[in-house]
This record gives sequence, C-alpha cells and structure tokens, in this order.
Amino acid sequence: MNVVWQTFILAALFLGACAPTPMPVVAPVAGDETQPVVDDLKLEPVDLRVGYGASAGWLEIYFTDPLSPYQRQLEGGPDEQLAAAIREARTRVDVAAYSLNLWSIRDALLDAHRRGVLVRVVMESSNLDDEVPQELMEAGIPVIGDRRDGLMHDKFVVIDGLDVWLGSMNFTVGGAYYNANNLLHIRSVQMAENYTREFEEMFLDDRFGPDVVAETPNPSLNVNGVQMEVYFSPDDGVSQAILPLLENAQESIYFLAFSFTSDELGAAVREATARGVQVRGVMDSGQINSNTGTEYDAFRQAGLDVRRDGLDGMMHHKVFIIDREIVVTGSYNFSHSAETRNDENVLIIYSPQVASWFMEEFWRVYEHAVEE
Repeated sequence: MNVVWQTFILAALFLGACAPTPMPVVAPVAGDETQPVVDDLKLEPVDLRVGYGASAGWLEIYFTDPLSPYQRQLEGGPDEQLAAAIREARTRVDVAAYSLNLWSIRDALLDAHRRGVLVRVVMESSNLDDEVPQELMEAGIPVIGDRRDGLMHDKFVVIDGLDVWLGSMNFTVGGAYYNANNLLHIRSVQMAENYTREFEEMFLDDRFGPDVVAETPNPSLNVNGVQMEVYFSPDDGVSQAILPLLENAQESIYFLAFSFTSDELGAAVREATARGVQVRGVMDSGQINSNTGTEYDAFRQAGLDVRRDGLDGMMHHKVFIIDREIVVTGSYNFSHSAETRNDENVLIIYSPQVASWFMEEFWRVYEHAVEE
C-alpha cells in the first residue's frame, strides 16, 4: 500500500473517532442538572393568512394572530388546517370541544359523516344549544354533553387513531380569529391512544370531572425522538406534574396565562425568582379583573415582570416555557377548578426547538402587553 493511501485511511479513522455521538432526547430528572434536553427536531416555518406556525411533518404548531389585518375576514386561520385534516379522515373522528361554532369545522365534520366516517362529539353541556352542535345532531352525528357542574373544557380531536389536534384554541370564531391561542397537531399512534382513551371515558362511560380514574396508556412517550408527557385533569394531578418543572428551573420561566389563580404554582414561580431564575409572564387582562385570588397582584408585589395583555380579544394561552427547553401547554388553566373539577388535558414537550417557537409567540404577545 502506498504512502498516500496509508495517510488517507489513518485520517479517516482519526476523524471517525473524533466525530460526536448523537445524543438522545432525555427528559430532565428532578435535581439532576447533568441531563440536558437535546433533540434533532427540524421545524420549518408555516405561514397562514391569519396566524403562523411551524411543521416537521409529524408535528405542526400553529398560533392564531388576532392582530392580523385579515382577521375580520374569518378565514385563513389554524382552523382551516384542522378542517382539512378532518376532510381526509377515513374511519373515525372524535371531537372533545368546550364550544364549537366554526363553520369550517362544522362543514368538515358533516362531510366526514356523509362519507361514512364515524364522527363522535363530546361537549360542555351549557354550549350544546348553540347552532353548530344542533346542526351536527340534526345530521345524525352523536353529540353528548357532560351534564356536570364542572366544565368539559378540553379542545382536542383524534383522527383515525393516528392524528391528535390539541391546544388552547376553542373551535370557535373567537378562538381562531380574535383570541391569542395555540393549536398543535401530532401524528402518533401512542398519543392517539391516550386521547382516545380519555375521549371514550367521557363518551362511552359517561365519566366526567372527578368521576374518573387515571388510566392513560402512554403517559410518557417518545415521538420521533422528542420526549413528551400527557396528563388529564382531574385524573392525573396535573399540578404535581408541573410543580417539579418550575421548582427545578435553572435559568428562566416564561408564561402566558389566561387564568392564574393556583396558589401552588404561583408560589413556585415566585420562589424561582428568589433563587435567581428569570421570570416573565403575560396574563389576560379581563381575567385579572374578574378572578378572585388572581396571582397577578402577588407577582407584581414580588417585583416580577408580569404584565397585562394588550390585545382586544382574550390572551387565551395556558403555557409555561421552562429554561427554553420545556413547554407545558393544553387546555388547563392554572386554577383550582382546572385541577379538581374540569375535564382538561396537558402536554409537556421536552424540546428546545418547540420551545423556540413558543418563545416567538411569547415575545409577540409580550410586545403588546401593558406594564403597571
């Protein structure tokens, strides 16, 4: 073997030995600072006419944009992405909706039903008399209410046992066009199993609110290399899942909160500041004014940079972003009712890439917030 080839082979072996080994996604362990969150998720921007988002194929993240100049046309928002997915359904569409009045979703559900797709709907009983639920029932689609004091506050859709759509966005004109919200799409059989189990607990077993048992089949799962956790309230004690994340925050906690009255979560946020964690938040102004026991006053008295939203509509997110690596989102307001009475869902995502998109939304809302 000549000298040139010997040199080439030695160089190749040397470079191969020095190449970094890909790190898996690792959910942080309480008290263990040696396990960083690492992922290789590549999210590409997605533009909506009213809103914006990102997509990785199996994961899509959408944010509404109540400040869009096209907002009053009531088209081109994230609801159209969900409607398009329903139109592609082949076997089953399960909808858990606190409220429902979007024509795009109504038409897609009616179309699916006419094509022979099994369509089932669970709603908050106080919203059953609205026009769209009545139209669905008149077409033969089964729509049931919770008939309980607590709220059926979920906003999720499961399609064909494969695709889950969830977030803070009610399936309403206000939710999609006038309020600040998020809507996520995750393609995962295991994720769909979780949400189908929760749906059928309500639809088939008539179990709502505290009348439930914790039986999520895949509470912790890895979807395409991204670690996620799923919780349902009141089944799973959601606050006890969120608290350790706040208590172990190392650098920052950002939050967007429609309603924040939980003493436990509020105390954890203030204690994080005391140990040097940077805290910023935006809360819905209407809820600050109307909530009994709002944490807003306690945050301001503690010197935290927590502001009122400056939007005409609701600042309806329920989001924590921790250390720019962990995102908590879903339908769960940070309140006693969400913890103990309402049917809610929470998704925790361990991904710096997902966190970066939620940070973009945070800064967009924060820019229009009011400091008092």
